[in-house]
Amino acid sequence: MQFSPEVLIVLGPLFAAVIAGLLQRYIGDKVAMTLTTASVGLSLLLSWPIFIDFVWGEGHEQLIELFTFIDVGGFTSTWSVRIDTMSAIMLVVVNTVSFLVHLYSWGYMSEDPHRARFFSYLSFFTFAMLALVTANDFLQLFFGWEGVGVASYLLIGFWYQKRSANDAAIKAFVVNRIGDFGFALGIMACFFFLGTIKFFPSEVGDLALFAGTVDGVEVAGQLERLANQALVLGELTLPAVELVAFLLFIGAMGKSAQFFLHVWLPDAMEGPTPVSALIHAATMVTAGVFMVCRLGELYHMAPLASGFVTIVGGTTALFAATVGLAQNDIKRVVAYSTCSQLGYMFFAAGVGAYNAAMFHLFTHAFFKALLFLGAGSVIHGMHHEQDMRYMGGVRKPMPITWAMMLIGTFALIGFGIPGLGGFAGFYSKDAIIEAAYGSHGIGAQFAFWCGVSAALLTSFYSWRLAFMTFEGKFRGNPDHHDDHAHGHTQEGHEEAMSPAAHHDDHHAHAKPADGSAPAHESPWVMLIPLFVLAAGAIAAGAIFAPYFLGAHAEGFWGHTIPLAHGEHHDFPDWVIWAPLVVTVIGFVFAVLFYLWKPGAAKAMAKGPVWAFLYNKWYFDEIYNFIFVKGARAIGDLFWKVGDQKIIDGLGPDGVTSASRMLSRGLRRVQTGFVFHYSFVMLIAAVAFGAYAIFAGIGGAP
Repeated sequence: MQFSPEVLIVLGPLFAAVIAGLLQRYIGDKVAMTLTTASVGLSLLLSWPIFIDFVWGEGHEQLIELFTFIDVGGFTSTWSVRIDTMSAIMLVVVNTVSFLVHLYSWGYMSEDPHRARFFSYLSFFTFAMLALVTANDFLQLFFGWEGVGVASYLLIGFWYQKRSANDAAIKAFVVNRIGDFGFALGIMACFFFLGTIKFFPSEVGDLALFAGTVDGVEVAGQLERLANQALVLGELTLPAVELVAFLLFIGAMGKSAQFFLHVWLPDAMEGPTPVSALIHAATMVTAGVFMVCRLGELYHMAPLASGFVTIVGGTTALFAATVGLAQNDIKRVVAYSTCSQLGYMFFAAGVGAYNAAMFHLFTHAFFKALLFLGAGSVIHGMHHEQDMRYMGGVRKPMPITWAMMLIGTFALIGFGIPGLGGFAGFYSKDAIIEAAYGSHGIGAQFAFWCGVSAALLTSFYSWRLAFMTFEGKFRGNPDHHDDHAHGHTQEGHEEAMSPAAHHDDHHAHAKPADGSAPAHESPWVMLIPLFVLAAGAIAAGAIFAPYFLGAHAEGFWGHTIPLAHGEHHDFPDWVIWAPLVVTVIGFVFAVLFYLWKPGAAKAMAKGPVWAFLYNKWYFDEIYNFIFVKGARAIGDLFWKVGDQKIIDGLGPDGVTSASRMLSRGLRRVQTGFVFHYSFVMLIAAVAFGAYAIFAGIGGAP
C-alpha cells in the first residue's frame, strides 16, 4: 500500500470515526470530538493545495492504487485514490463543508449526551464520500455510495427515540435502495458489454472505459465499443450505451432525490441541523451529479438517456420550487430548495454542460450549507422553534445570523447583473439556463423554461422565508412553552428529543416591548462557519468562473469531462437577462404579500391549490396507497390465502384434518359387537360378488 497525503485525506476521517465510535466510553466526548474534527480539518488542509494546483498551477492527475479489492476470474477491482480535476473539486467541497459542520456541531450539540457517537457518524459519512469521489472504478464508487447511505440512515435517525426520526431514516434508506438497484444493474451491464468497470487505465494493456496515458503510452478506452452493441430481448432491441446510461441514472435519481425518487429528502430534516447541512449541501445528494458528470463521455454517446436526464432534472427543478412555496418549516423550505437546485445540475448535465453542472455543485455547497446552518442558528436562538408562522422580529436580536442568511438568499436566487457580476449562484445558475437554451438535445427547451420558472419561484419562497423569519413583529406559538424541550413526545421540533434543548430552558419567552422576537444570537463556534461559508457564497463564483466556464476551462478540466462550447454573448439579450428579471419579480411579489399586505398571504393559504402544494403533490399519499398498502395487500394475500389456506390447508393442516376425520370414522366402526362385524363382512361379500358377476370374473373365455 502506498501512503501519501492523498491517501491520508481519504483514510484519516475513517480512522477517527472508528476510534471515536468504538472507544467513546474510554476517551470521552471531548477527545472524540477533537479527534474527528481534527482529522477532517487535516483532510481539508491537504485538499485545498491540490485544488489550487489544478486552478492556478500545473495540476497533474494521479492514481494511487492501495490494494486489490476483489480478484475473481476475469473480474478485478482495486481500491484506488484517483486525483484529477473532478476529484479535486469534490475533495474541497466535501471537506470544507464537513469540517465547518463538525465545528458548528461543537456548539449546536453541546448538551447532547451522545456527542461522540454523533461525531463518529459525521466522520464516517465524510470518509464514505471521499472514497466515492476518488474511486477509479464502479465497485469502489458503489462502496462509497452505499457507505453514504448507511451513514445517512444513522444520522437522520440519530434521535432514535422519536418515531418520526426512525420513519424518516427508514424512508431514506428504502428509497435509496430502489435507486441503487438500478445503479447495480447498470454496473453489471457495463461489465457485461465491455468486460471492465474501471474508469481510467492504471497500466499498459488495461481495459478501461476512458482513454488515459500510462508511463507516456496512450491507452485507448473501451467506451466506443458500446456504440455498436445492443441487448436483444425477443423482439426488443436495446442499444447498449442507452441501457447502461439509463440504469446508472436511476441510481443518481435516488441518491440525488430527483423526481419520483425525491420523497425521502424533506423527511431527512428529522436529523439535527448539522446533518441536514451535510447531507443536503455538499455530500450525499451531490453524489449523483458527480457520477453523471464523471461519465460525461458515456452520456454524450447516449442522446436518449441524456434527454431523460434533462427532462427529469427540469421537472425536479420546477416541482420542488412549487412545493417550497407552501412549506412553513424553515428547514423544509431550504430542503426543497436543495431538491430544486439539484434539478438544475442534472438538466445541465443532460444538455451536455457538465462543467456548468459541476460549477453549480461547487457554488451551491457554500450558499446552501450557509442557509442550513443559518436556519439552525435561528432554531437555536428561537428556543427550538422551526415554524416560520410563529417567528418574525428575529432580525434585531440575531443581527449576525440575519446578515448571513441574507447573503445566502442572494446567492441562492442567483442575484447578479449580467456584465457586472453578482453572488456565487449568479454565475453557475445563469450558465445552466443559457446552456439549456442553446442546446438542441431532447428536452432542452423544456428544461430552459422550467429553469426560468423555477428561478421566479425560488426568489419568491426565499424572500418569503427571510421576511417571515426576520421581519415584522414576533408572532409566537401559543403552544410553544419553555418546558417543551422536556416533552419527548412532541412532534415538529427537531430538538425535542435532544438534551441539547435543555440548556435553553432558562431563557424567557416573554415578548419584548419593541415587537422583536425573544431570541438570542448563537455562540461564536456556530457563527464562525457562517462567516466562512458567506465568503464562498459571495466570491466563489467570480473567482472560479473563468476556470469552470470561461477562457481557462480547457486547461482546468483537461479530458476529465466533455466541454460544452458556447460563449455568453452568443445568446439573445432576453435569455441573458431573463433570470434577473424573474428574480426581481419574485422579490416584488414577496414584498407585496409578506411586508406590505401580510394578510394577503394568509388569505391565500387555503383552497385546493394550496393544499396540493402543501401536501407535496400528494406523492407520499399516492406512494403509500400504491406501494405500501399494495405491498401489504399482496403480503396478506400470500399469507392468509397462499400460506394459511392453500399450503397449510392442503399440507400439514389438511393432512392432520383428514387423519382426524378418518380416525373419528374408524372409531365409530369399532363398536365391539360381533353382529356389527358380521354385517360388514356380509356387505363386503355381496359387493365383491356383484363386482365379479358384472366384470365376468371366473367366466368362460
